[in-house]
Amino acid sequence: IKETKKQIENISEQFVQGLISAKEKSVKVIQVWTNTIYELKGLVSKTLPPTGPVLNLINSKAQGNEDQAQQLMVMKGLVTGPSGQIYEIPVEGCYKEGLNPLDYFISIHGARKGLVDTALRTADAGYLTRRLVDVAQDVVVKEEDCGDVVGRLISKKRLTRVLGSAFQDFSKIIFGRVLVEDVKLGNKIIARKGDEIDWYKAKEIVDSGVEHLRVRSPLYCKTRFGLCRKCVGFDLGRNKLVELGDAVGVVAAQSIGEPGTQLTLRTFHTGGTALAADITQGLPRVEEIFELHSPKGKAALCKRDGAVHEIAPVGSDRVIKIKPLEKSTKKKSRKEFDEYPVSSGLSILVKAGDVVKKGQPLSEGSFDIKEILLTLGKRSAEEYVIKEIKKIYVSQGADIDDRWLEVIVKLMFSRVQIKVTGDSNFLPGEVIDKSRFFLVNDELKKAKKKPAKAYQLVMGISKVALGAEGFLSAASFQHTARVLIDAALSGKVDHLRGLKENVIIGKMIPSGTGFRVQDRSDASLVRTKKARK
Repeated sequence: IKETKKQIENISEQFVQGLISAKEKSVKVIQVWTNTIYELKGLVSKTLPPTGPVLNLINSKAQGNEDQAQQLMVMKGLVTGPSGQIYEIPVEGCYKEGLNPLDYFISIHGARKGLVDTALRTADAGYLTRRLVDVAQDVVVKEEDCGDVVGRLISKKRLTRVLGSAFQDFSKIIFGRVLVEDVKLGNKIIARKGDEIDWYKAKEIVDSGVEHLRVRSPLYCKTRFGLCRKCVGFDLGRNKLVELGDAVGVVAAQSIGEPGTQLTLRTFHTGGTALAADITQGLPRVEEIFELHSPKGKAALCKRDGAVHEIAPVGSDRVIKIKPLEKSTKKKSRKEFDEYPVSSGLSILVKAGDVVKKGQPLSEGSFDIKEILLTLGKRSAEEYVIKEIKKIYVSQGADIDDRWLEVIVKLMFSRVQIKVTGDSNFLPGEVIDKSRFFLVNDELKKAKKKPAKAYQLVMGISKVALGAEGFLSAASFQHTARVLIDAALSGKVDHLRGLKENVIIGKMIPSGTGFRVQDRSDASLVRTKKARK
């Protein structure tokens, strides 16, 4: 601790001499204390008797962890204030010896905020769960196999890059999936196409050193108005494939919503050059992504290939000017430069003269999902949402199976806007469910008529729930009067495909035991039966 204080004196001198800014000083001081506390934490396990009760409790994961032992025995360390900022002055006292009045005041200041947060967080997490359940309630396993041959690529390298030290077990990520293609190592086939990955197979794949594989995913499932067994994979409660009629949508919603209470309900200031903005974290960030709000601390994303002409200051912010390699054919965008505003808190990743490519990040921060969809396409946008949500939960020690995230993300991308009507009854600009769009187009193709064309949309979960095909479900969610008036004016028909609609009218829900009774005449099931014959 004495050595640390000497280092901090040196940093303070540099600041007084004007060699470093106040922000840099704060980051350096916090970094020095963090390193010291980390070293002291390592001494805790060495000091305690190996078979003693404290280490037994920690090692068996029964109670507490090394951080708590360090706070009890060594020093409480750095604490955060009510606004989330880390104080430069650490609490040097430990709970065993007791805290002096200043230490007590510093530590209790942020602790009170933590208790208030817990009360608020429960309500927020509950509301998030409700919205997720509402949007996903009609996602039921409808058929055996949709016949998808594309699948999702799961890469160990990418997971390590995204999750960092939090990523530990590749077998957990691939467990419960169905393979789209053979897993090979040289000429040796480790697992075959169509195999279900149980724990033994997952361990075998990981031990073989295979870095990436392609698996079935809800994102790529072709089943209309639901999902198929192969794309969903294992029911984690039974360690076998999900059954027909399983309400996987509700399971997905609850799997994401329940750990929401564990997430931090604050924005925290990281400081330094790596990320100098207040980036939203925890539950508010999850909501920001799922509801498709424009992110706080938005990153600039390059829309066309070009070269950085200059980075010009505009007030407290900056603008990156890029000269595109190809001139736009649109009259409106025939400017000499593409301009990208960057807020003052964010560090810029490019400099004048750099050659940049389409989709390249130009600054730090969070990307706008709509921009990713327009620039890099649907698949990149889907992967970004999954990556961001997973990163938040993993950082808080709550791990969610990717498949449940994929179910919700599929719903966010489940709407299209009609561009060309063809011979269909759709109206130009109408927003419809993708399943209905494909169903109508299939019928038009069979009749040798012109199919409709549409744009891919991305929507927040509340908007998807309110725009549901069935108006009963939408009306029971939010804005009841408006939804019912719209449905009456446009003469909507509710096909009672979801669970809520059937509960409202007192019918058996089309899930579980009620599934076969309800969906015996369902087109997708008929198609599966024909395929099996």
